[in-house]
Amino acid sequence: MDMQDRKNNDMEQIRKGLEEFADKEIVEMSLKEEKKGSEKRAEIKEQKSAKSRKAGKETGKKRKKKHRFLKFLLVLAILVVLLGVGFYYLVGKVYNKINYEEVTSLSTEEMTEEGVTNILLIGNDSRENGDDGRSDAMILLSISSKTDTIYITSLLRDMYVEIPGRQDGNRLNAAYSYGGAELLMETVEANFDIEVNRYVRVNFEAFANLVDAVGGIELELTTEEIEYVNGYLVEYNQLLGRPQGTDNMDTSISGLVHLNGPQALAYSRNRYLGTDFGRTERQRKVLSAIIQKAPAALLTNGSELLNGLLPNLSTNLTQKECFDLCMMAGKLLTHEIVSDSIPQPDTYKNATIRGMSVLEVDFEKNIEYLKQKLYGE
Repeated sequence: MDMQDRKNNDMEQIRKGLEEFADKEIVEMSLKEEKKGSEKRAEIKEQKSAKSRKAGKETGKKRKKKHRFLKFLLVLAILVVLLGVGFYYLVGKVYNKINYEEVTSLSTEEMTEEGVTNILLIGNDSRENGDDGRSDAMILLSISSKTDTIYITSLLRDMYVEIPGRQDGNRLNAAYSYGGAELLMETVEANFDIEVNRYVRVNFEAFANLVDAVGGIELELTTEEIEYVNGYLVEYNQLLGRPQGTDNMDTSISGLVHLNGPQALAYSRNRYLGTDFGRTERQRKVLSAIIQKAPAALLTNGSELLNGLLPNLSTNLTQKECFDLCMMAGKLLTHEIVSDSIPQPDTYKNATIRGMSVLEVDFEKNIEYLKQKLYGE
């Protein structure tokens, strides 16, 4: 072998060695890349798995929190229901002491119309519950959610009105004599165009008991008014068989005085000072004073207040309606109390009809006034 051949052979050996080295490097590099890829994929998979476990834990926590909140709402709902049922039961026990009188013609009528609840308060001069006796006082108690106001509106009994089912008109209080509370409500509706579907009637004894149960009331009286109080007490003491002179007031005093039940009743019945307008104003003063003291009296003297009032009270309010009114009590404490009377000044004139001294009323003006005041029309 010559020199040239040996040289070519050496070159061939070098080339093969380089190729083998290159192939070996490529294989090792491929293995390394594949290993790195596997490690990267394993890392990504682990990260996804970690995220999944974390999300699962967070979802579990959210579910636990949601379940705890739902349990709280359930417990709260159960407590509200139990309290409602308990309160309804309590109202039912109190309601059973009242004399409920269903008025069939009005049983389907709603208590509240157009955001206003009208309840006709009837003061009966009978010593017993029932429609016997005269309606000595007629006051429209209106609770308006539109104006957040309680209106106490006296309806003067000498107003000459049309009475449904009667051929001739008569004084307003004659409607009660003819057909009791039902006809009286119909008469008020027919003449003043307002919905009156509920009434509460109290007799003398209930009125006096109510004043005593709230601890009496304080009012400004003149000496002359005190003298008339003593005069009306003569009839009251006679009716109840009490010794004459019981509860008489000192006629040498005047100004702010304390009145007990019989004294407040005698004061509110006086119609000789200021005619019937003065009498109804005194009635509203007494009623306003009672309303202001009643919430505190319920807390401190609830038993006497309820036992003295309820057996002498008659109404067509149902137990549910009484419950609804009780539920409104908290809100009603924030309402303004406004006293008024019908007819309004300058909307009537004195007249004599069939020998009766009556008030001829401009009903159109009084209807407009009542609708604007109660309903905002």
